[in-house]
Amino acid sequence: MTINARQDEIVEEFELFDDWMDKYEYIIQLGKELPLIDAKYKTDENLIKGCQSKVWLHTEMRDGLLHFSADSDALITKGLVSMVIQVLSGQKPKDIADAEIYFIDKIGLQSHLSPTRSNGLLSMLKQMKLYAVAYQAKSLQQ
Repeated sequence: MTINARQDEIVEEFELFDDWMDKYEYIIQLGKELPLIDAKYKTDENLIKGCQSKVWLHTEMRDGLLHFSADSDALITKGLVSMVIQVLSGQKPKDIADAEIYFIDKIGLQSHLSPTRSNGLLSMLKQMKLYAVAYQAKSLQQ
C-alpha cells in the first residue's frame, strides 16, 4: 500500500468519529496497539529531539524498505507515532523522503494538539524523513 493510500485510510478511520474525545481515545488505543520496540533500542541516540515526552525511534532497512519501530512514555504520543509509523514504515527511502504528509491536517490533528505535542509530532516526521534521506544516500553510494 502506498503512503498516500495509508494516509487516506487514516483519514477515513477518523471520519467515523464525531467528536474529538472519541478521536483522542482512538489515538490512545493506537498507541496501546503499537508493537513494543526492542528494549535495546531505547537509547539516548534513538530519542527524538523536540518532543516533550520521551519518544524512541528505531529504523532499519530490510529488502530495500525502511521499517520503523518506536515507543513513548506518554500514551497520546505513542498513538501519534503509531499513526506516522503506519503511514511510513515498509516504504522505500525515496518515497518517504519525497512524501507529502497530509493526513495530519485532513483529520484536524494539528489544531487539536497542544503546541508542544504538535512540535513533537513534526519532530518525529522530520526524523523519519532524515533517516530516509540518509538511507537513500547510502544506497546510492553502494
